[in-house]
Amino acid sequence: MHPKALLDACAELVGQVLKLDHPADAVVSRYFREHRSLGPRERATLAETAYAVLRRKLLYDHFAPSGTGPRERRMAILGFAGPRDFLKSALSDAERRWLDQCDAVVPADLLERHRHNLPEWLVASLKAQVGAEFMALAESLNRPAPLDLRVNTLQARREDVARELAQAGIASEPTPWSPWGLRLADKPALTKLDAFTRGAIEVQDEGSQLLCAMVDARRGEMVVDFCAGAGGKTLALGAAMRNTGRLYAFDVSAHRLDALKPRLARSGLSNVHPAAIAHERDERIKRLAGKIDRVIVDAPCSGLGTLRRNPDLKWRQSPQAVQEMTAKQMAILSSAARLLKPGGRLVYATCSLVREENEAIAEAFSAQQPGFEVLPAVQALAPLKLADAAQLCSGDHLRLWPHRHETDGFFAAAWVRS
Repeated sequence: MHPKALLDACAELVGQVLKLDHPADAVVSRYFREHRSLGPRERATLAETAYAVLRRKLLYDHFAPSGTGPRERRMAILGFAGPRDFLKSALSDAERRWLDQCDAVVPADLLERHRHNLPEWLVASLKAQVGAEFMALAESLNRPAPLDLRVNTLQARREDVARELAQAGIASEPTPWSPWGLRLADKPALTKLDAFTRGAIEVQDEGSQLLCAMVDARRGEMVVDFCAGAGGKTLALGAAMRNTGRLYAFDVSAHRLDALKPRLARSGLSNVHPAAIAHERDERIKRLAGKIDRVIVDAPCSGLGTLRRNPDLKWRQSPQAVQEMTAKQMAILSSAARLLKPGGRLVYATCSLVREENEAIAEAFSAQQPGFEVLPAVQALAPLKLADAAQLCSGDHLRLWPHRHETDGFFAAAWVRS
């Protein structure tokens, strides 16, 4: 595609995502459906430009008024994800001079808000939690996330899959903590690989893999993934159970569970039972009360731990939305707890960075449910035999931060029913 045409397309897409009326990934997908002639390179440039603008929106809003032309074009120029000489060939002389001036600005000379690119309400929450590490966290949130895979140990060994990927020209390295994970240096098209089509690999962030490790699902048990979604954790739990026992995948969205079906078919698992439920008090839940060995509640949340992948969330979420979410989280956790039999393990997890959705929910649950004893995260992770498991924890909880652990931001608390 000619540089000017590609920049025009980037400006058009940037204008659409900046409306913030729909999730950015949905807007990008719709744009690609409407422009099917775009090749893989053009799609990659378009998507990364749109996400770059969302990541550094405050900074680009600061620079944009000094330029000329439509705002979405100025923002697209600032966030353009292709080579600089390619971009400059699409610019006027005035635009090139303006871009050079923007590039010459020293980050240290910027206001803090133009360096962290986060809404102030979230800044206050994060500073209260990580203190002097705040800018390191903010910078990590403004970088794209790596691509992690989970090796399906029912079908392959991690080292064998790594060799297979290398033969296909794809570099990978073992994830630092998860024994099933591989981290890729690039983001290749995985769906054409034999390892993918036969179900030997699934895309799953290492942090999400560690949440499954907290459950420690075992052979022959009855296990529930209470908010299964598209089933990433369900598949990991089924593999941990060695395709034995019974694994229920519950979700209120039949549409999300539909996305599990092809993944389930590839995985080779036969112990998974997906079921759409009306709400957390559904009759199916009542029939299983007191019968389940392990339950994970990967609760609906703000998703702020995934800002590296979904930078629009920091502009689309609000303190009010988080507050509304916490009531739902508490209701779901309380209902899921009824499933456990004595000695059963309950895990509550989110991909959120804010305390209200994490420690506050865990503390409230412990106060309301004296029949559940807190299981320290270090103890829950003991089967992994990690020498540095304490680095993954804050007090009794699993607490993963992008700048410390190179994972998405995750929280998990665990209890055992007495």
